[in-house]
Amino acid sequence: MKLGILFLVFGYFLSQFYRSFLAVLTPILSVDIGASASDLSFASGLWFFVFALMQIPVGWALDRFGPRVTTAVLLALGGGGGAVVFAMANGPDAVSVAMVLFGIGSSPVLMASYYIFARMYPPAMFATLGGAMIGFGSAGNLAGSAPLGWAVDAYGWRATLWGLAVAAVVVATALLIALRDPPKDPAEAHESGSLLDLLRNRNLLFIFPLMLVNYAPAAAIRGLWAGPYLLDVYGLDQTGIGRATLMMAIAMAIGSFAYGPMERLVGSNKKVVLVGNLCGASLSLFLWLVPQSTWMTSAIAITAIGFFGASFPALMAHGQQFFPRHMKGRGITLLNLFGIGGVGGSCSLSPAPCARPYPKTSPPRQRFTAACFYCSA
Repeated sequence: MKLGILFLVFGYFLSQFYRSFLAVLTPILSVDIGASASDLSFASGLWFFVFALMQIPVGWALDRFGPRVTTAVLLALGGGGGAVVFAMANGPDAVSVAMVLFGIGSSPVLMASYYIFARMYPPAMFATLGGAMIGFGSAGNLAGSAPLGWAVDAYGWRATLWGLAVAAVVVATALLIALRDPPKDPAEAHESGSLLDLLRNRNLLFIFPLMLVNYAPAAAIRGLWAGPYLLDVYGLDQTGIGRATLMMAIAMAIGSFAYGPMERLVGSNKKVVLVGNLCGASLSLFLWLVPQSTWMTSAIAITAIGFFGASFPALMAHGQQFFPRHMKGRGITLLNLFGIGGVGGSCSLSPAPCARPYPKTSPPRQRFTAACFYCSA
């Protein structure tokens, strides 16, 4: 099982890569296949949309077939197939199709590991194991930046995508061979239940709103708001913005590792999550209240928000305890649906700062409104 979980980490690495690599290819794709920035933005959004929709069938498949077959098949067909379609793309439509396939291939990986943790390990270990999974897998987010640029310069983007297709198929095959499904109690075959039963659970009704807003602030600042904010308010160039967002991504990975041990040290999941998110909210308020601070101070605050906003595994650890054993797969994917949905909703519905260039005479406080969303969350 340890070897199987290692290959799940590799699979999650690919999942993180799929969601972040497109921006690096924007200049070359605009020249080679005529894909505009809006085309690629649309394609990137498809990844999140499909990923979220897939959580319901993935949860059913985890309970019905287990994580081994579910993850291996979807990763091979979606991850490998998406890379093949992308490598052969001659226009932006093919890129959109590839991102849909990438979303399908990415959808089961993290939840398969959480399913195993929930069924085979003590509840007290869930937050630590779940955080470590996200922390190690987040290297894929980093690989989708400068390292991808180096590979494209050395081999070309089509060859790089063909290599990515091979990597996805190899990892999927290794999962099929090495991963073991958690044993099932024979009595589970006679158990019944549906998503409606989970939605009617009073305990979960309080957790779903928390999941909806928990990951959204840090992820939205990292993925959408940090770049325009640092550009418009402080005039940072692409290199400076890249360094600041890289530090935030690293902080989010470290935070994923930290919440589990902090929970055991304090002896309370609730206290750790509450204090951590209050710190994140306070830092966001600082960015709103002190708009005249230096770019370095703001960059440090954004990095700290990434660290304190990484309590997703801790909330998952709490929520999964309320799922019956035979519905662990459907339960954890339902929580993940709310988590991913919160990110998409915050990016689409909340007022993004610096969406347009503000005049220098405009109130500086207008230039960072992410704090408003964080504190309302």
